[in-house]
Amino acid sequence: MAGVSAQDMVIQNVLWQGRVMDLFISRGKIQGLEAAGSRSSGEKYEPREGGGLCLLPGLTDSHVHLREPGQEYKEDIASGLAAAACGGFCRVLAMANTDPVNDCPEVTRFMLARAKKAHPKGPQLLPVGGLTKELAGKELAPFQELAAAGCIAFSNDGLPVGDNRIFLEGLRQSRVTGLKVIDHCEDPDLAGGGVINQGQASRRLGVRGQPTLAESLQVARDILTAAYLDVPVHLAHISCRESVELIAWAKQKSIRVSAETCPHYLLFDETSLRAKQSLAKVNPPLRTHDDVLAVRQAVREKVIDILVTDHAPHADYEKERPLEEAPFGISGLDTGLALTWSLVRGGALSLEDLIRCWGQRPAEIFNLPQNGFQPGDPADFVLFDPEAAWKVTPESMVSKGKNTPCLGMELRGRVRALYIKGRDVLS
Repeated sequence: MAGVSAQDMVIQNVLWQGRVMDLFISRGKIQGLEAAGSRSSGEKYEPREGGGLCLLPGLTDSHVHLREPGQEYKEDIASGLAAAACGGFCRVLAMANTDPVNDCPEVTRFMLARAKKAHPKGPQLLPVGGLTKELAGKELAPFQELAAAGCIAFSNDGLPVGDNRIFLEGLRQSRVTGLKVIDHCEDPDLAGGGVINQGQASRRLGVRGQPTLAESLQVARDILTAAYLDVPVHLAHISCRESVELIAWAKQKSIRVSAETCPHYLLFDETSLRAKQSLAKVNPPLRTHDDVLAVRQAVREKVIDILVTDHAPHADYEKERPLEEAPFGISGLDTGLALTWSLVRGGALSLEDLIRCWGQRPAEIFNLPQNGFQPGDPADFVLFDPEAAWKVTPESMVSKGKNTPCLGMELRGRVRALYIKGRDVLS
């Protein structure tokens, strides 16, 4: 249409909270979300048909491993962001356990440059700097330099900090930058090299198990440290009942704590190892059915704030090793939204839970732009087909990492379009 900007459009007949709506966009921002047909689009807006697709705000995955630099054979920034886009994610927080570790400004700037070159229109990569140098847990990384280079949080994810003194000082220093610490809640001594949950599955398989105490003890440490300093802390990939009970207590006391979990902790338990073996090997491990129910309840009750994929891609040959030798991790960017939708379809979560956990709360926790579909909000949104059925196969996944216990499963829900600043980055 002559004279109409590529970013001035109306997407007609989209489904928002059970109502058919028209979404007006101007110059990369939301101009209005109104009942379908309630006003003429006129010549200013290019009409696009939404076809009854479900409208979602642009999603944020606050915990991914993109492997670059250093392990590009597992994933690289280009392939990881492509998977993120197909999964409905406008932005991802990339953890620091690269090679070299993202513990210095040079690595941060390298990651940002690679992302901009590969996906100039998005999704956006948001680097998470190392909490300690080399993630060794001995000396804090240069927080202010990392923040100036573009990091938006700090974490030792993958190598938890066992030294309480170092962790205390890390939280204290995070106050200076105003950026949060994301902690991998695991006591490395209690975990003791356990490869799956300590319980029936570990006894049946004859492998070393990891007790829930290894997680919950560290959760308690983090909560008490945050209370002592009155500094916020974000708790990563919560998996067990004891942890959510501690987090609930902390929130009742107004301690500044937020928490995340992953779709696989809401859907799978330790019995999944029978069929999936190393494809279901993740850290923290899949727990019991009772833990699954407790974590689901914690999401519904807002004890757990957000969902993340903890996207951890590996090469096929690495996951084909025996259970005790295979690396931890599940590739999750391709399946995260569809798995969450399966919980909504089954009644375990609501659509409001999905929007809050993938959209609203990540933006609030990490001080990111948020699309609440109000005039002036960034036009970052997803058009989602909730009925589209697809089979999870290596060919249907975009990520280099095909390591997921979902292989062979039929899921419902596909992203049809991802708009970032009013532009469809998938078209």
